[in-house]
Amino acid sequence: MELGKKMMGVKLKMVGKLPCFNPAEPPHKSKVASELVNDGCSAVEWSSCRVCVEENKVCKCKDGDEACGNDIDDNGHHAKASSSFVHSVINMVGMLIGLGQLSTPYALENGGWASVFLLVGLGIACAYTSHLMGKCLQVSAKSRNFQDIGQRAFGMKGRLIASTLLFMEIFLALVSYTISLSDNLSTVFKGTHFEMPWPHLSARELLTVFAVLVALPSLWLRDLSSISFLSSGGILMSLLIFTTVGWTAAFSGIKANQSIPVLQLHNIPEISGLYIFSYAGHIVFPNIYKAMKDPSKFTKVSIVSFTLVTILYASLAFMGAKLFGPEVNPQITLSMPRHLLVTKIALWATVLTPMTKYALEFAPIAIQLEHNLPANMSSRMKMIIRATIGSLVLIGILGLALAVPYFQHVLGLTGSLVSISISIILPCAFYMKICWSQISKPTLVLNAILIAIGFLFAVVGTISSSKSLIQSVQRGHSP
Repeated sequence: MELGKKMMGVKLKMVGKLPCFNPAEPPHKSKVASELVNDGCSAVEWSSCRVCVEENKVCKCKDGDEACGNDIDDNGHHAKASSSFVHSVINMVGMLIGLGQLSTPYALENGGWASVFLLVGLGIACAYTSHLMGKCLQVSAKSRNFQDIGQRAFGMKGRLIASTLLFMEIFLALVSYTISLSDNLSTVFKGTHFEMPWPHLSARELLTVFAVLVALPSLWLRDLSSISFLSSGGILMSLLIFTTVGWTAAFSGIKANQSIPVLQLHNIPEISGLYIFSYAGHIVFPNIYKAMKDPSKFTKVSIVSFTLVTILYASLAFMGAKLFGPEVNPQITLSMPRHLLVTKIALWATVLTPMTKYALEFAPIAIQLEHNLPANMSSRMKMIIRATIGSLVLIGILGLALAVPYFQHVLGLTGSLVSISISIILPCAFYMKICWSQISKPTLVLNAILIAIGFLFAVVGTISSSKSLIQSVQRGHSP
């Protein structure tokens, strides 16, 4: 995403005024059930009212009211869009950094220092596909999100594919977040023993269950500003982790003199999934585009943002690999010396990050679910249904994370199975379909090559990550 890497909070903080749902215009029956929110609300028919801003509030103005107006100009751009160039860069960088940064030192060590060229290459490719999404939005002014672009390109099949992949990424990313929470929380409380007659769980599992139960009430949040606040906390935690690793490299007294292999080709398929997951954020890019005062600068925003993020990832990767060498953990925070204060800060930052993500990542599904409920249902009942389903989904995620606690394999599988399609394959395919008549032959060849490479990495990465995950599970269950 760093989903969904990661998704709704930046989007909610960025938009300012949200479009409002008009209950008098329910979604057409042919709309995909999994259709996601747009700018924090359901992707259904919207009125042009400027009054309401909350997801659960109906519009207060009527057609013809002077207080109402069309917030979309002739180019399909939000008339009240206010994001400057710098603000847009901050939004995009904040969208990209996250869980993926923890694994970059491990990926570099296992792929060899030459694999940094793969990291940079994927960053360039994702910046380019971000530019393509801007072009699609420019041509299709009424498209407001990733699913709209998919529908504009391939009809309802395109929307269904985009929505399905989006939900898969949200689910798998939350599983990875929960595994990370479990690993780091057990390290924070290492040596602490818990004894409970029932259920028969290890101290590590009990800590994870307690932490998820603490985060569970956040799924009941309906106030968008509160969810946006959680996102800000997650971004702060990500920057804090990077700072603590840098401090360890500079001032801890540990010599960063470990040797990094040149290239380990057999590991490239699996680590490619780790690298691509770190750049997964394209689902929210349409919202960044629509929020810009001058969307013509969107390509420059993409170039600057991906450059900054790639520099951060590469720096963190080399610092971690040089510090810890072959002993580097798939999560860099677990390799840091435990007696250092900065390590404790990094561990707690990594623990708190997943706990800020549950409501954030579930928000698109929850809001869509609530809007699909009968219009005459009480607001209280809608909230109860929404929170109950969210709680059941979170419990399922918790169970899967405890059953398959292999962070690097789950993250790599997510990147190869889902993220590469969202970040490279689909943007190229959407652009080729929407802008076919305007594409030059060199551009057509470039996009075809990117789709082929993306498909290749998706297949070999998924096979490699799945195989490693299955082997780890088998070893974990062996006597």
